This record gives sequence, C-alpha cells and structure tokens, in this order.
Amino acid sequence: MKKNQIVKTFLTLTGALLLAACGSTNAAETSEESSKEKIVIATSGAPKPFTYVNENDELVGYDIELVEAIFEKIDKYDISFEKAERASVLSGLDTDRYQVGANNFASNDERREKYIFSDAIFKNQYVIAVAEESTEINNFTDLVGKSTEVSPGLNYATALEKYNEENPDALIDINYSEAELLVVLQGVESGKHDFQLIDKAMASLFIEEHGLKLKLIELSEEDSSRIGAPYSYLLISKTDDGAALVEEINAALKEAIEDGTITEISEKYFGEDFAPKE
Repeated sequence: MKKNQIVKTFLTLTGALLLAACGSTNAAETSEESSKEKIVIATSGAPKPFTYVNENDELVGYDIELVEAIFEKIDKYDISFEKAERASVLSGLDTDRYQVGANNFASNDERREKYIFSDAIFKNQYVIAVAEESTEINNFTDLVGKSTEVSPGLNYATALEKYNEENPDALIDINYSEAELLVVLQGVESGKHDFQLIDKAMASLFIEEHGLKLKLIELSEEDSSRIGAPYSYLLISKTDDGAALVEEINAALKEAIEDGTITEISEKYFGEDFAPKE
C-alpha cells in the first residue's frame, strides 16, 4: 500500500510540475506578445487592388500585404488594420489614433508638412483611359478643358492638381467625388466624363475584370515629368514615435525590395513588377 501511495504521490507531483511548466511557457508567450507596441494601420479599402475587402470580408491588396511583409521583418510590433473613410484615415493620423496610413498615397507639399512619408512603396505608370470610340484625346495636351472625376488625395488626383497649379491658363476640369473606381471608369465609358488618368496596372485590371470598353493612352516621358514622380507611399503619424518608426519601416522596406518580396506581391496583384528600384 505504501508503495502504491508513493507512486501516486510522485505522479501527482510530476503532473503538477508539467502543468506549471506549460503555464509558465504560455504566460511567457502571452507576456511577450503583450509587451509588443501596438501599431494601427488605417486604410479606406479602396482603390482595388491596392486595398480592398475580399469575399471573406478580409482586407487584402498590394498595400496591405506590403505592410504585413514590412512588419514581419521588423517583428517588434503588434499590428492591426482598421478600415475607415479616406478623410478619417488622415484625421486619425493627425491625432495618432492611427500610426500608419496605407492607401496608395501620393506626395504633395501640403501633405508632407502634416505627415511623415515612408520611402516609395510603388512606382506607378500613368495612362489616360478614354472611351473606345473617343478621337478627341490622343495625348496629355489634349486633356486641357476636358473633364475627369477623381477621389481627393489619390496619386493621379495629385498629379492633375500639380499640372493645374503650374498651368493656370490651360486647366483640366477636375471633379471630386468618393465614388468607387469602377463607377468612375463606367462614367468615362458612358461619356459622363472625358477621361481618367490612372495607374496602368489598375486600369488594365478593371478593363479585364469588368469588360469595360475603354482604351489606354500611354504618356510620353515629357508628359510624365510634367505631372511629377509617379510614386506611392505609406504615411506615418508625425510624432517622435513616428520618426523612429519610419526608419524601421524604410529599412525593412529596402530589405523586402532587395530580396524580391515586394516584386512577388506586385506580380500577384498586377501581373507586373512595380516595386520601386531607384
């Protein structure tokens, strides 16, 4: 009996020690996770394929996967994504509610005063989308006096604004809205507006997916230079923490470009390599 009692006691103690060890391991893992600084990345969920909600109600897209790849390399932050209206993304960065904005953001002087910019995350190739039967627009110069519809803050909206600022006597008619890109492109197709300046990759994707009767006119090097460098960026809240964060983001981004990670993401969403290499 004594022998059996000793065995039972030994087994009980062993089990307790194992449970304690497991508990300690789980607690350590939980503690490690909870000790990570939380970073909230905001996006509007458009335009596709930079950022959008898929059939499983998940945020996906080029900007989203790029951010995930960057923070996987940093591996010291607990990141989460939050979908918000585009204006709310910017106001959230103003108040540091959001630490990063990922939304195919272009650069302009006003925005550079308010936010910290990452290095370029995407190199765009602009084209002019017009209705298939259109004969009035054949190059960028033909856009003078013609109408277009854009969402404020997108890279191609910024490009057109830059042109208008520098050419007050030859203005393009810019109309602002928050309409989905598909609706905007359908407006060009129907003749509601004359054209859409847009990323080539995005335009090709929408034409293929939705059977749009549009044709694409590529810009000359001279015209491309007139509307500014065609790059997109992440925006970071302008705080002391943001200044430190952007250095880590840029280092991880550089590594992700050099090891081909960003090229893989670009080819997944666009079928071409738009990773900035310069």
